[in-house]
Amino acid sequence: MEKKLKDLKEQFLREVEEAKDSKLLSDLKTKYLGRKGELTNVLKEVKDLAVEEKPKIGKLANEVKNELAVIFSKTERIIKNKQSGGGMNFDPTMPGIREETGHLHPSTIVQYEIEDIFAQMGFGVYDGPQVESEYYNFTALNTPEDHPARDSQDTFWLEQGLLLRSQTSNLQVRMLEKYGPPFRGIFPGRVFRNEATDASHDHTFYQLEGLMVDKDINIGNLIAVMKSFLSTFFNTEVDVRLRPGFFPFVEPGFELDIKCLICDGKGCSVCSQSGWVELMPCGLVHPEVIKAANLDPKEYSGFAFGLGFTRLVMMRYKIDDIRLLQSGDLRFLKQF
Repeated sequence: MEKKLKDLKEQFLREVEEAKDSKLLSDLKTKYLGRKGELTNVLKEVKDLAVEEKPKIGKLANEVKNELAVIFSKTERIIKNKQSGGGMNFDPTMPGIREETGHLHPSTIVQYEIEDIFAQMGFGVYDGPQVESEYYNFTALNTPEDHPARDSQDTFWLEQGLLLRSQTSNLQVRMLEKYGPPFRGIFPGRVFRNEATDASHDHTFYQLEGLMVDKDINIGNLIAVMKSFLSTFFNTEVDVRLRPGFFPFVEPGFELDIKCLICDGKGCSVCSQSGWVELMPCGLVHPEVIKAANLDPKEYSGFAFGLGFTRLVMMRYKIDDIRLLQSGDLRFLKQF
């Protein structure tokens, strides 16, 4: 793996030197640093490494990623300077004007950070359709047509049995069908619910589903992964609590709550004055879901967790109204 990363870096350097215009450079960035690029493909192999090798390789991968990004930025500035005539096609006596540039949305910043944390634990990052079939969004997840759990996820229905997905859990069976066990991955993305909006609920928000399926997976594995993730993400010890919870696709199921970081547990609009924020439903994968993926539940087990990372964004930046994130208000977005 170490040799692969070094070879990838050397190959990138050779191709960057041959890039003569912005179009070729942009293509190289997509090829190597894109969500489906060469570096991402190499990182997916981290999950197959021995436990003692993962921290070293994860650190090296981040260093290579950052170094490639720096090289790309420098090369981009050089090419733009050459294309503008060497930087001398302007009146040097005119006062300078600083151009306003954009930046990543706070939700995107947090998503990338979450992906990096799980990648270091050997999880791959996967994407899937937002327009989904009823089967993968509900039925394959042990939620048949007459199941009352569908009422709590009333979504936007389209024609021919299609809908806007109400959860990123729609990729559980899809991924197991495609890749099979052992599987370890996260599925971040946008989801939709047909519900009233308030300070902590919106009709469009972002979730992250996590799934691990292999032989002899138990609840201890789930707790270890959750604790490792939360301590790394918040860079501090957070108070958590587990409550029994019902979700059709896990058994047993739990609700993992964290003490509200906005009010420090005193009560505010985000935590509905309770001092706690519902953050992460989780549990062991239900045998019926294992069967839907054409696997034997007597041989394979696993855990799944759902993370509303829009709420993590609110905790991180102390945002007291979820609707601000999708408002498009530049006065709000420019603060990040």
